[in-house]
Amino acid sequence: MSNMVHEFDKSIIRKISQNQKIPITELILQALSRSGEKVTLLGICPISISVVKSAFKAAKHNNFPLMFVATLNQVDIDGGYTGWTQKEFVEFVKEEARNTGFEGPIIIALDHGGPWLKDKHVLEGLSFEEAMELTKKSIRACLEAGYDLLHIDATVDKEIPEGTSLDIKTIAERTADLIEYAEEVRKELGQPKISYEVGTEEVVGGITTPETLRIFLENLREAFKRKRLENVWPCFVVANVGTYLTPQNRFETEKARQVIAIARRYGSYIKGHFTDYVVNPEDYPRVGMGGANIGPSLAHAEYESLKELAELEQTCATKSGINELSNISTILDETIIKSNRWRKWLKKDELDKNFEELPAERKKWLLQTSSRYILSQENINRARMKLYENLNRCGINAEKRVIESIMKVIERYVKAFNLRGSNALIQSILKERRK
Repeated sequence: MSNMVHEFDKSIIRKISQNQKIPITELILQALSRSGEKVTLLGICPISISVVKSAFKAAKHNNFPLMFVATLNQVDIDGGYTGWTQKEFVEFVKEEARNTGFEGPIIIALDHGGPWLKDKHVLEGLSFEEAMELTKKSIRACLEAGYDLLHIDATVDKEIPEGTSLDIKTIAERTADLIEYAEEVRKELGQPKISYEVGTEEVVGGITTPETLRIFLENLREAFKRKRLENVWPCFVVANVGTYLTPQNRFETEKARQVIAIARRYGSYIKGHFTDYVVNPEDYPRVGMGGANIGPSLAHAEYESLKELAELEQTCATKSGINELSNISTILDETIIKSNRWRKWLKKDELDKNFEELPAERKKWLLQTSSRYILSQENINRARMKLYENLNRCGINAEKRVIESIMKVIERYVKAFNLRGSNALIQSILKERRK
């Protein structure tokens, strides 16, 4: 079975990983570290079919390791908001790798796997036991599908008073419990070693300062010893580096340097979340960040591209004899507002407001970033197909334009993170090591 689970990736780097029995994420991180080059890996949230297609085109054009980081909101046993189960997502990745001819390494990762980190579980008011049980089922599905990296995030507890945080020792214990479970399932399935990511950047998670990060890692190490997990350790640790989902997002280099130094003492790399809209992405590799994730800004690009194409559709309708418009612009906004998913990102002073009561700029931004929750819905797909069909009659390749708009966002980070050509660099380092 171990030779079958990674059929989506037939790269040379994957083969070396399998032959040396080193998880591919760690193999790549080690190779980049030995190269002396300052490179940060990019994690891409698979929020839509268009985003996945764009990621493959960007990876092929720029020759860098492709890393998908799927939350349980996006991809899960119930289909998530993309409609993909873990197995279906991996199958789509395999198909797209074949379609694009991408021959580089592909890492498939779970992002934020832990109790209550799936919005549906919070809305349903699940108990700790229920949330843990469903999290374990999702972890099993990830492993059965062939995921390479699991982010285990046990920092949230909906049973404690609002505004308080779990104590660090409990976070470490719950993290170790879930990793112990994942290891049991992995061995049961006869699969090779995988990589782990722990921690969170969220203020509610409690791991918000360098000192609390150190305490967390120390407690985690002790918990691993008690569970005899000495041969397992997270390659990535998520910590607060000053970023949040906001249009004025800034990566704080001094804060990052402190947590990077602590993580390295424990043999891990820091991974940044909330990297969308960051104004200084070039600072990530400069200070030694191991990885960083993006997602909402990709939905933003897709949303804006569809809006622009809707205007083009209206312009060329009379010239090309189009009788029925897609109406996608209105359908997008109405579906986003009706979903209420935008409420998750309201500020404290906005919580009691309806959408129409918010300032114009806030409404615009919430529509752009919250579009990710509805881009795969059937009504949106129908409107999109009508839009593409209408514009095709006008000689416009609408899907290509959507994909190119998303690629621009991805390639901004590829350039800033020094990822261009990194597959060749990794292969050369691994080749030297084998001599």
